[in-house]
Amino acid sequence: MRAVRYDDFGEQPRLVEAPDPLCPPRGAVVTVHATGVCRSDWHAWQGHDESVQLPHIPGHEFAGVVEAVGEEVTRFVPGDRVTAPFILSCGRCAQCRAGAPQVCPDQQQPGFDLPGAWAEQVVVIEADHNLVALPEGIDMALAAGLGCRVGTAYHAVKVQAAVAAGETVAVFGCGGLGLAGVMVALAAGARVIAVDVSEQALAAAAQLGATALASGPDIVERVREMTGGGAHVTLDALGSAATARAALESLRPRGRHVQVGLLLGEDADPSLPMGRVIAQELQILGSHGLAVEEYRELLADVAEERLDLGSTVGCLLTLEELPAAMRAMDHPPTTAGMTVARLR
Repeated sequence: MRAVRYDDFGEQPRLVEAPDPLCPPRGAVVTVHATGVCRSDWHAWQGHDESVQLPHIPGHEFAGVVEAVGEEVTRFVPGDRVTAPFILSCGRCAQCRAGAPQVCPDQQQPGFDLPGAWAEQVVVIEADHNLVALPEGIDMALAAGLGCRVGTAYHAVKVQAAVAAGETVAVFGCGGLGLAGVMVALAAGARVIAVDVSEQALAAAAQLGATALASGPDIVERVREMTGGGAHVTLDALGSAATARAALESLRPRGRHVQVGLLLGEDADPSLPMGRVIAQELQILGSHGLAVEEYRELLADVAEERLDLGSTVGCLLTLEELPAAMRAMDHPPTTAGMTVARLR
């Protein structure tokens, strides 16, 4: 198969011929029709994730068609249209049995500790537990984001933050993940403030229905003034010490902050205003992926047009263009929304 691979951290990825993957007894091989370009892929390429073994094929959000299944798989057959959460869980541990596979202690992730989806085929372990059937009406390029950015935003807003109609949500960082968070919060009936430095990202958020607010040194004061004392919920969808702190400080008393963007590298252990967290009874919530069981509601929201996946996709590429797309993430994005490569 053709795949994009890098042989060392920070080295230019290349399009190569790679061995076709072998199908595990409880797994499946999926022919990739579309795959996303995510900031997490860049972090792995930079060596910020210790689980990555070289040489490596990146990519962790995808949609495609089942090519083969192992002899122990019973719920899927070749030809099924599928996606999968980027967290592939074991399906047997206490967390999985409790309906929280996104925090499975034995999880594996394509594009990190497994070969990823920047390839013509990818393996999904524990297929009966991890594969998600896709309706015929969902375009593969739009469905790719369900495995990470759209799914992650959905879990953060609907489950972790439990956003209610009439609440105010401030989303810090409006790339693909942030725009998905804006979309999900608006669908939940919230008033949404979108914060970013990029004019394109702010314009995309405004088009969805958010109030756009350009970030700056006084962003906390402006959010508090606009919300009458602070937002009910804040999301850091970028993942930096500065945005995490600003988001926390933008909350009203008893507000809820959800940390969705990964804090890696020099931002891995940020200084946060814990005195304010205590005094105002703020909540800090982590959010990691999406439980498989939550896809039913997510897909229903898509089918009933409460969520528009097309509004989160900003750029379509080919497999051949993925190496350059990785290098381009060294710099701020020039387009809003998710970048997706269509392979078929």
